[in-house]
Amino acid sequence: MTTTKAPSAASPASTPLSLTSGQLPRYVEPAMLVGVAVLVAGVQFLIGGFHLPSWLILTALLYLVAIAIGSSIVESRRKAVDRVVRGLVTAAFLLAVAPLISTLWTVVSKGLAVVNWNFITQTGGSAFDPDTLAVVATPGALQAIVGTLIITGIAALISVPIGVLAAVYLVEYALPTNPLRRTITFLVDVMTGIPSIVAGLFAFSFFALIVGPKAFSGFSASIALCVLMIPIVIRSTEEMLRLVPADLREASLALGVPRSATIIKVVLRTAASGIITGVVLAVARVVGETAPIFIAASFTDNFNSNPFDGPMQTLPVMAYTAYSFPGQDIDASQAQAWGAAFLLVVLVVIFNLIARIVASVFAPKSR
Repeated sequence: MTTTKAPSAASPASTPLSLTSGQLPRYVEPAMLVGVAVLVAGVQFLIGGFHLPSWLILTALLYLVAIAIGSSIVESRRKAVDRVVRGLVTAAFLLAVAPLISTLWTVVSKGLAVVNWNFITQTGGSAFDPDTLAVVATPGALQAIVGTLIITGIAALISVPIGVLAAVYLVEYALPTNPLRRTITFLVDVMTGIPSIVAGLFAFSFFALIVGPKAFSGFSASIALCVLMIPIVIRSTEEMLRLVPADLREASLALGVPRSATIIKVVLRTAASGIITGVVLAVARVVGETAPIFIAASFTDNFNSNPFDGPMQTLPVMAYTAYSFPGQDIDASQAQAWGAAFLLVVLVVIFNLIARIVASVFAPKSR
């Protein structure tokens, strides 16, 4: 009887295929980037001078080409494509961050040269000196700081209850087929896209019909900001309420707790972190608005803490008017504008830090 011998697993005909490929060292990418940057800069100096934008663009393009060729030779086509795509994503990120960094650097560098304790605590303006017959400009932003806090505070006091209650109705009470729910949702979507200057025109026109043509006041500006804040608060609160598990509501209702108490003690308490964060971010969003406040509250160099009588000054309007309509001392007016811009950036940063702290404090704790 003849037997057939099975081929050996170690025979040359059954050599396994290689599943690995070469690997570029980690230092190749930074070394290649530095080399391309130096090469492009040297060529520019030889041709006619260094130009930063063209240097950045040419460096990025030549680096992507070089890393693609090198990775294709040493590694594989798949890894080469991966490195090129990663380079494109990194370049897009740097391109998006560069204007922000440039803006912050400009505001901070020019604002720090102006902002001091006197600038924060005294009222700015211009006065006539009878001895020298000159108009003296006094730097100061107290009236703008107080006006910003008053106008934004009134807007928050009006917008937050309306926004939270509207979101509670949409999530907890209204059925998906309710016509009122559809109407509110549609109006919130429309209000979200309204330009800020339209909100200012609405508030000024509304108060002009009530008190007459001289309707400039801080309260009018607060109403304009309410038009911008309410849809943001509604949307953020609505999303946070939808994240609360339905099991918590059902368990509370099964124990005989009324629906209103369930919403207050269970739903809102669970979503408190996200709701407060959304409210603080909405305040930070409207605190830098210029057009609606400029139309509704106008501007003034005088100190005015009464939101119901006369124009009020805010930091964004102060920066705009000082730079667009300078006084006789143009340098002093521009310095005032940069100081107001710096204080506004600091105020927005403080609001964002408050939002993060509140979110961490009210976040659900694991036991």
